[in-house]
Parts: sequence; structure tokens; C-alpha cells
Amino acid sequence: MTAQTPGPATLPTVTTVAATAIVIADMVGVGVFTSLGFQVKDISSGFSLLLLWLVGGIVALCGAFCYAELAAMFPRSSGEYNFLTRSYHPAVGFLAGWLSATVGFAAPVALAAMAFGEYAKAISSDLPPLLLGLALIWIVSLVHLRGTRHGSLFQVASTVLKLALIVAFIASGFWMGEPQPISFTPSAIDPSLIVSAPFAISLVFVMYSYTGWNAATYIIGEMKDPKRSLPRALFVGTGTVLVLYIALNAVFLYTTPISELSGQVNVALIAGRHIFGEEGGRVVGGLICLGLIPTVSAMMWIGPRVTMAMGEDAPLLRVFARRSANGTPRVAILIQCTVASVLLFTRSFEAVLDFIQFSLAFCSFLAVLGVIKLRVTHPDLPRPYKAWGYPFTPLIFLTVTAFMMYYLVTVRPLQSLAGFLMMLAGLVLYAVASSQSQAVPDLKAQKVLSK
Repeated sequence: MTAQTPGPATLPTVTTVAATAIVIADMVGVGVFTSLGFQVKDISSGFSLLLLWLVGGIVALCGAFCYAELAAMFPRSSGEYNFLTRSYHPAVGFLAGWLSATVGFAAPVALAAMAFGEYAKAISSDLPPLLLGLALIWIVSLVHLRGTRHGSLFQVASTVLKLALIVAFIASGFWMGEPQPISFTPSAIDPSLIVSAPFAISLVFVMYSYTGWNAATYIIGEMKDPKRSLPRALFVGTGTVLVLYIALNAVFLYTTPISELSGQVNVALIAGRHIFGEEGGRVVGGLICLGLIPTVSAMMWIGPRVTMAMGEDAPLLRVFARRSANGTPRVAILIQCTVASVLLFTRSFEAVLDFIQFSLAFCSFLAVLGVIKLRVTHPDLPRPYKAWGYPFTPLIFLTVTAFMMYYLVTVRPLQSLAGFLMMLAGLVLYAVASSQSQAVPDLKAQKVLSK
């Protein structure tokens, strides 16, 4: 398969602001509004709980530093598909692309759409969750079918609204909420909590909430001055979310008794009632609904870029590379929209998410490991940006990600195996596709392409 550079229809139009909006929107989903209830079951210290979110954010930043180096070296949209192809072999990249193109983005879109419908019930119990979720998927898809400029404006506007609502919620909580007897300063019990098994396990779920820190790498080929804009988008986006996550969890703990949060999923709704009274459920339900719109938009924007890149490389998948007059990968968008809609109808997205978690972590692990590999095997490759803190930053990310994969294999062995088998199934398609085309150029050739 031969790698193709973007044609005239993909002139760079995405600004740093839009790319940053994608990172923020893709990261801030329902995870931060739900996971605290399970963390407080075993950890009661306010300092340790907030430290979880700080550590998770630092690990995400470490990943962003590494992805920025890879993206500056190989500035082509499609994320891990591109990075693993260049760092290892086209077959490895194809596995990551296959996962993303099939369910890697469609399942989270379906989950976010269903969450949109469920939280809308907090506003009015008469609203049909399934139809609302389906409408969200198709309306957002239609916006992105109109072109990158329309999609970019929609993404920035909806993300700014999302940030404004979250900041307003945080400020209202500290101003209006009744303080609870919890301290956020270190105490004598914190050292033992930080090295405990519950802290390590909770960190796994915190890292899931940070998923999406790499979102801008999927559209780097559409960015203006990507070698500068991409690192800025990753760092500013991830850093902003880190601050928001700590502040959100602080306000949950500040306003709501831990006994009421323990074991509960609807943490934000419970905290909302303590802050705003009986109408708090409606207020927070509306906040989360509005916040999920840019999340779905981000995934409907970046996911089809992987499918499009695979279509450009493989003649067998050429249909997915088709673009409209405005450069939009319309077939790829419609495919992802359709798959997400089917998953939403069948409610099978939860099962799909279970078995792709290991595979997604595995792909990120390989991508960051590729930074170290290329530093050793191809030190002469042009690197417009070098990962800050190397080699410590990639090692921190690899260590935490390895622990996450170990946890998933031990706790969900069948789901992890199913995800791994799905990736291997991509090898069959790769073998068929590669038999109809030439091999992807090796790294020496890629060195020329990356200049």
C-alpha cells in the first residue's frame, strides 16, 4: 500500500484554537461526572482523591509530549494509524486503523449519544432518550458533512459554551454550596493511601476520563502550521482539562457528603441538588447534555479521518477516501454515523466498549514506545519538535499504560482477548488489501516525505 499526501481538497483550514477545542471536547465526556462515586468507596481523603486526577493529568501530558514529537515528524491525519505505520510496519498501523475505523470511535459516539438522552430525562421525563441520541448523532454528522470550516466553527462554539457552563458550575458550587467536613491538605493517612491498591485501581478509571488527549493528531493534515499548532493544541487542551477535572471533583467533595456519593454513578446530579436545591438535577442534566454535543462532534470529526487515510493507502478501501467538493470525507463520515446509530439501537455499544479498552491502550502504548524506538534506530530523522522530558515522560506514560493493560487482562480477560482478536482480524483485511498494492515506503522514504 502506498501512502498518499493530501490533495488540493484538503487545504489546511483548522486553527490552533479549533484543534484545542477538539482535544478538550473529546476528553470531557461523562467520565468525570460519574467516576468519583466509586473512588470514595475506598479513599476518603480529599487530598488523595484530587491527587488521583493530578496524576492522571500528568500522565496524559506525558503522552501528549510524545505524540507531539511523532506528529511533527509525520504530519498526516489519522493518529495511531499513521504513527504505528511509520514507527513499526504498515501491518501494525493497519491494526490500529482497523480498530478506529470500525468501532473505536463509533462506540464512544453511541455511548455519549445515549448519555445525552438519559441526562435529558433530568430536564423532562417525557423526552425519549433513544430518539434524542439518534438525532444528536445525525445532526452533528450533517454539520461536518458541510465542510471543515462549518465543522470547525461548530466545534469551537460548542466547546466554549461547554467550558463556560463547567466554570459556572464550579464557581456556583464554591459560592453557594454548603461546605462539608473534608480537607484537601495532606494528612498522616495519605502516604499509605497513595501506595494502596484502591488508589492504583482508581487511577485506571481516572485515565479513562482523560482519554482523548491525543485527539488533534487525527486531523493534523488539515491544520495550519501543524508542527507548531499541534503541540500547542495538545498541551493547552490537556492542561485545561487537568485543571477542570481537579476543580470539578473538588466542588463535588466540597458540597456533597461522601456518604451520599459513595457507590453512586450520578455524582454530578447529586452534587447539583446540594448546590441548586431540588431544581439542581435539571440544571446539571442540562449542563451535561449541552456538554456532550461538542464531545460527539469531536469524535464525528476525527474518526472518519482514519478511515479516509486507510482508503487513500489501500485500493480495496478506496471508497472511504472519497471527498465532497469541500474536501469532506463524506463516505467515511456516513459510515461512522451509521455504525454509531446501529450500536445505539442495539444497545451493544457497552459490550463493544468493554472489549476495545485493552486494544486502545495497547495502540497508545505502542505509539509512545515508538518515540523511544525511533530515537534509537533513526536518530537522524528530522524532529521539528522533541518530547519534553525525554526519556522520563515516555517511561512514565508506558508504566501507567502497562499497569492499565495488566489490570484489564486480569479483571476482564475475555473482553481483552476479544479486543485483541479483533485487531488480529485486521491482519486478514490487510493481507487482502496489500496484495493489491505496493508496499508502503520504508522509513528512509518516509524521511523524505516528512520534510
